[in-house]
Amino acid sequence: MNVKKILVSQPRPTSEKSPYFELEKKYGVEIVFRPFIKVEGLTSKEFRQSKINVPDYSAIILTARTAIDHFFRLCKELRYNVPDTLKYFCVSETVAHYLQKYVIYRKRKIFYSENGLMEGLIPIIAKHHKETYLMPVSDVHNDKALVLDNNKVKYVKAVMYRTVSNDFTPDEPFDYDMLVFFTPAGIKSYITNFTDYKQRNVVIAAMGQTTLEAAAEVGLKVDVTITPEAPSMASAIELYLKKAKFEEEKEERKAAREAAKREKAEAEAAAKRSAAAKKAAATRKAKASAEAAAAAKRSAAAKKAAATRKAKAAAEAAAAKRSAAAKKAAATRKAKADQAKKAAPKKK
Repeated sequence: MNVKKILVSQPRPTSEKSPYFELEKKYGVEIVFRPFIKVEGLTSKEFRQSKINVPDYSAIILTARTAIDHFFRLCKELRYNVPDTLKYFCVSETVAHYLQKYVIYRKRKIFYSENGLMEGLIPIIAKHHKETYLMPVSDVHNDKALVLDNNKVKYVKAVMYRTVSNDFTPDEPFDYDMLVFFTPAGIKSYITNFTDYKQRNVVIAAMGQTTLEAAAEVGLKVDVTITPEAPSMASAIELYLKKAKFEEEKEERKAAREAAKREKAEAEAAAKRSAAAKKAAATRKAKASAEAAAAAKRSAAAKKAAATRKAKAAAEAAAAKRSAAAKKAAATRKAKADQAKKAAPKKK
């Protein structure tokens, strides 16, 4: 499919060095950043209903900047002063650095995964197995928590914020060729906003096992996802665009060859028609010449016949005139003879 416009269901990157912007320049596509979901924080009253006492925990597992924002927001609303001894275990260096918004970074015990994946955090957590871990999460958990479960990490999930559908307005254009999802909630929002989603001819990109499962459950065919060859969503999209561009160029070359073939066939057919037309014209010309010669011959014969008839008529007229003259001369001679006979003396 020819992809020209892509919707990425995330907020627009703050850095101009985002790989998504490079994709726009390199492949001439338009990328629109528009989340299918939005985050709402739980109130302190709602959080208390979970009966989780934040001071009971000595370490926090942080998987996103959103989790950091809502953790410190709730602590403030609960009037809990976060102690300097609290340890922070972050899924990536970017998430760890975001803590500077709330704490003095160099004075805190902050750890992060070197490879930016949850798996990279497991060995670090193992070295601090005596800590009591709290993990701020959304009401819709992603597959990062599964890594902790699979590695038998003892922790408690604390739902501190929820994801809700970021509905599309009726007049909002939806002319995208590719949709990029990162959470099951994004999938849910899409099918809620567009009940005819199965009929929409769009390329689906999804990241994360739970997101892939959510897409499969509603019958969405995922064409783009991360792989060892393309470990990030941006690189996975680029791989798809590269293959699509190759196929498009291949089809264009095929179409060009077919067009050239048709033009050649049309030219040959035109030449054939032209030769046939010339032959037909020559045949008609020869036929016309033969007909003209035959007509001329018939005309000459008709003229000759007319002259013959005229000469014959003249000869017949002359003969008739001579015959009349001869008859007249004979009558004259007879009259003279009769007269002479009458004038001669009778013998006694």
